[in-house]
Amino acid sequence: MLDLNGITKSYGGRRVLDDVSFTVAPGRLTGFVGGNGAGKTTTMRIALGVLGKDAGTVELGGAPVTTADRRRFGYMPEERGLYPKMKVVEHIAYLARLHGFGKAEATQKATALLERLGLGERLGDLIETLSLGNQQRAQIAASLVHEPDVLILDEPFSGLDPLAVDVVAGVLQEKAAAGAAVLFSSHQLDVVERLCDDLVIIAGGTIRAAGSRDALRAQHATHRYELISGGDAGWLRDETGVTVLDFDGGYALFDAADDATAQRVLRGAVERGDVASFAPQRPSLAEIFKEVIQ
Repeated sequence: MLDLNGITKSYGGRRVLDDVSFTVAPGRLTGFVGGNGAGKTTTMRIALGVLGKDAGTVELGGAPVTTADRRRFGYMPEERGLYPKMKVVEHIAYLARLHGFGKAEATQKATALLERLGLGERLGDLIETLSLGNQQRAQIAASLVHEPDVLILDEPFSGLDPLAVDVVAGVLQEKAAAGAAVLFSSHQLDVVERLCDDLVIIAGGTIRAAGSRDALRAQHATHRYELISGGDAGWLRDETGVTVLDFDGGYALFDAADDATAQRVLRGAVERGDVASFAPQRPSLAEIFKEVIQ
């Protein structure tokens, strides 16, 4: 369990992080989202010990993070930092050896990981000859090859096509399933929403929302419902306390003033014909994000 508690950081007279606190649990994917300059990268660097903090604590398993602990961390910065003149597999194996693996084992681990990330045919190529998307995959391999217990990735999906996003997402899910605590930032809210177990939203250096994906969606849910029926749903427009947002034949998306209004609509739909579906609509991550940063 990686715990950040009360982290503050200022540059000159400007406070960029203010009492930042959240947890990254083992076996779970935690998405870290916020606009440009919100404080995501600064927070990650403090968690890694790359950047100092003015106040607060970073703990692993309930104790302050030590230098030895950080050897169990994997980090992928937003900026690419690989050696362009090295061959792909040699570079990733070299990084594994820096973490104590022997040459043969390091090469085996690097090869298997690169193949899993879709770079099996580029093992002998120089880093500088890879496309930007493939360099991103290699950078991800660099953060994973030593099998870290804590994985921190800054914009891992940047520059990846949809197929590559799926490949990388699958690898991260596998690492979490094996027990790693995974924290990653991304501007691609649809990807975050699809992948994450937990979410942390930051704006202006403060945490605006944090918790499990499902709990946050339930917390920010409104009285919005989707109705699919066999009849014409146009009658909803005349119902008191109902605001129709979308309508097409037997389909309607609407806001109800309260639960009682929603139940009245359901009874009315049943009286008018077959009801195929009637369900509350929980907000998307994008909608929650817009709400909490205002």
